[in-house]
Amino acid sequence: MTDVRTLFVSRKELEKCQDLLANKGLHSQVDPEQLWKAKKVVESTIHPDTGKPVLLPFRMSCFVPTNMVLVAGMLMPNPSIKSILFWQWANQSVNVAFNSANANKTTPMSVQETGVAYLCAVTTSCAIAVGLNQTVPRLNLSAGVKSLCMKLVPFTAVAAAGTVNVFLMRGKEIREGIDVFTKEGESVGKSKKAGMSAVSQVAISRVLTNAPVLIIPPLLLAQLQKTQWVKSNPKLITPLNFGLIGLSLMTALPAAIAVFPQTGELDTAKMEKEFQGLKDQNGQIIHKLYFNKGL
Repeated sequence: MTDVRTLFVSRKELEKCQDLLANKGLHSQVDPEQLWKAKKVVESTIHPDTGKPVLLPFRMSCFVPTNMVLVAGMLMPNPSIKSILFWQWANQSVNVAFNSANANKTTPMSVQETGVAYLCAVTTSCAIAVGLNQTVPRLNLSAGVKSLCMKLVPFTAVAAAGTVNVFLMRGKEIREGIDVFTKEGESVGKSKKAGMSAVSQVAISRVLTNAPVLIIPPLLLAQLQKTQWVKSNPKLITPLNFGLIGLSLMTALPAAIAVFPQTGELDTAKMEKEFQGLKDQNGQIIHKLYFNKGL
């Protein structure tokens, strides 16, 4: 789902992959590797609720290239307030696009609702980032501790703002609920509990994605800068920083997404009353219902 190579798949090849997956009678005659490739292409390109391709720049397979520039910008040393505001605005604008494009589409938002959520997310994230960057230097701490805190400010700001962004952009899923379905794929209604679970899991995944990217590279870079090799070649600092960021992001994203499956499940006993006591086609009590978590 995060494989960058899927971005270069043509529409014709995508349709072939969809036909192959749909024709289950041929699965036993097809190389398993070919089936796996088709599944990867379809899942990374097609939205499970709409059945249509996600806009290319905002597919999760494009998350790494898009965010490389943003994360590097936010990690620049001694940023000015204007710089902080710009990178937080850019980051949260991209987050809005990713959250909207990969959200559960069974409870769509209007243009007006999206606009309000966008303005709230950007305003909040910028306030958090500027506040932290202005407060930490004034703390009565030793130089070493203060320096470490300043290195962790970008992560704290991004994690907090990113969480707010997810809940604002997908808040309607919590307020009105999202479609839940049986293991056979039959929709049985909308659940607010499922909406809360889906949005919360995505918010946690965003934090888990950002943590290694915004903590590990600056700490490793600080150690590398102490070596004679880097001191003799200061021009290497920028490419080393980009390399560490890229490696961290490529490693963190698949792991963060894998923490929670794309299709979530809930025990009906913990859901709204209307979902308790439901029976399947065979008259058996349904104990679990499923939902698209989104990404």
